[in-house]
Amino acid sequence: MKTMIDFGDARVYAIPMTTRFRGIDVREGVLIEGPAGWGDFCAFPEYDDREAAAWLTTAIEACTVGWPDPVRGRIPINATVPAVDPATAHEIVRGSGCGTVKVKVADGSVDEDIARLEAVRDALPDGQVRIDANGAWDVDTALTTIPLLDRAAGGLEYVEQPCATIDELALLRRKVDVRIAADESIRRAEDPMTVAVAEAADVAVIKCTPLGGVRRAMRVAEACGLPVVVSSALETSVGLSAGLALAGALPELDFACGLGTLSLLDGDVVGPARALAPVDGYLPVAPVTPTPDPELLDRYELRDPARVRWWRDRLARLVTR
Repeated sequence: MKTMIDFGDARVYAIPMTTRFRGIDVREGVLIEGPAGWGDFCAFPEYDDREAAAWLTTAIEACTVGWPDPVRGRIPINATVPAVDPATAHEIVRGSGCGTVKVKVADGSVDEDIARLEAVRDALPDGQVRIDANGAWDVDTALTTIPLLDRAAGGLEYVEQPCATIDELALLRRKVDVRIAADESIRRAEDPMTVAVAEAADVAVIKCTPLGGVRRAMRVAEACGLPVVVSSALETSVGLSAGLALAGALPELDFACGLGTLSLLDGDVVGPARALAPVDGYLPVAPVTPTPDPELLDRYELRDPARVRWWRDRLARLVTR
């Protein structure tokens, strides 16, 4: 085990996605090793250095001080259904073993969303269904669309980030009966508390990687005073361990968590025995970050010299900030 972080030894990876998700086909990032294990720095390329710095802080927390003690041994997980056809959506849900499903919407027509949700409900007659619009709607569109999707799903648990701004969320929340969850309005805000102050959401989706680590995310969750869903940011098993540690350490956890996203990657840097893939709808809380497999690190090493240089330059800038 290393006694300090040598950023020059960082490993840059590129793992194909099983389905195009969040506009990307390949997930890239950097794995760094320190005295407490490994961390995954994978801020999306379009994020500026201010936002990306929080992602690096999470990776450094993982590989230097590790995780707080958990208060529970396993975490309920939601399955994630991308913007796929109804048959594929049905297959994903039936094979997931999860009692809760999050379905991506607003990435095509409303009719396509309705068909996808009807297929999900058919595959999960008694479970919870939630949707995520990634801020794609204005208030009027949300007011028209949410009731249609609520009926198609046989009742929605909540709608995640239906509109982009906090003001829109606050207005919408006063006009619909379905719970509103905030994601981007928390993790990309200058002040993550603004959503709670504006009474713009019923549920806080907390992604600890963009928030700067497990301990900072715990403070955000406590301060916002809302029920929390812990979700991932499309990380490898190394990065997912941060979200799992957060979900394990929170005093209360009222909802299934969005930490089953490893299925969206066509590979991992951790071997199958230690990969953070849910079993029967749950993930066990791991005391430490899983160690990458050297063979898998080689297999998924980013080969494009220009992209490798971009990631290493980005890392160097943030380290010296």
